Amino acid sequence: MQASILIVSKDRKEELEKTLLTLKGLVDLSSQEVLVFLDGCTDGSLALKESFKWVAWYESNRTIGASRARHILYAKARGTIFIGFDDDAHPLNANFVALSQQLFNEFPNVGVLAFEEIKGVFNSDEAALKLKPELIEEYVCREFVGCGFAIRKDVYEATNGFPVWVDIYGEESCLSIEVLSKGFDILYTNRITVNHRIDKVQRLQQGRNYFRFGKQLKNTAFYYIIYHRFPFVKLAKLFWHNFKKYGCSDWDYFKIYFIALFRMLIFLPQLVKYRKPVDDVILKKSSLLPNPKY
Repeated sequence: MQASILIVSKDRKEELEKTLLTLKGLVDLSSQEVLVFLDGCTDGSLALKESFKWVAWYESNRTIGASRARHILYAKARGTIFIGFDDDAHPLNANFVALSQQLFNEFPNVGVLAFEEIKGVFNSDEAALKLKPELIEEYVCREFVGCGFAIRKDVYEATNGFPVWVDIYGEESCLSIEVLSKGFDILYTNRITVNHRIDKVQRLQQGRNYFRFGKQLKNTAFYYIIYHRFPFVKLAKLFWHNFKKYGCSDWDYFKIYFIALFRMLIFLPQLVKYRKPVDDVILKKSSLLPNPKY
């Protein structure tokens, strides 16, 4: 099996359907497979199983979170390359699998490819590609974004995979630091591009994202506890910075801030068994690398 294309979806039936319709015309099922995990969906997404019988479907009756769902799904994949997409993202390159294989062959020390992301809702893929720069841009970076990436199966299996101690937001950072700790690089490349179909105007109208704030604050704290040998200074700076910037800005942020702090303390005993500090040299290397473009 050459490649496994993997998608986790939560109550975005129409977006998932569009992504699968795009993939249907691009995937060679003789050497490639598509796996989808429905994470406690209640919007009728299960009905898509009848329309896309060539997809390997997995599901949870209750919501377990994107990271845990990925952890389960990626264990089912058989390809030598795992390619991950969000349910509202699709590749703009018809040959994205072949390009991924080519890049891994070209750069043998690269364990993960971070694809170029073009955000927005467009009338056509051609319209989205008009935003793509003409020159090839590639560089080693610190992490990847979950909306579009590829990881070698052997590299993924050398790590602990997507963390089960994260629900959503931040799981890519965890897998990235483990990839770096195994001696592999993460390469940002715009030779492969995904259209992340985010309605930017709608996002701006929604304003503050309290849900994301709470999840990211808690999961960043978990990240420091798991991967840093001495996380106390990092934790103090994290919570002090977020208290000043967000906790004091309005009542909702204030409540969510203390809920995140409380949850960190409550789950601390459970996190001990996952604790696996990374060498300080790797943490320093990661901090000096640039982010991918997104």
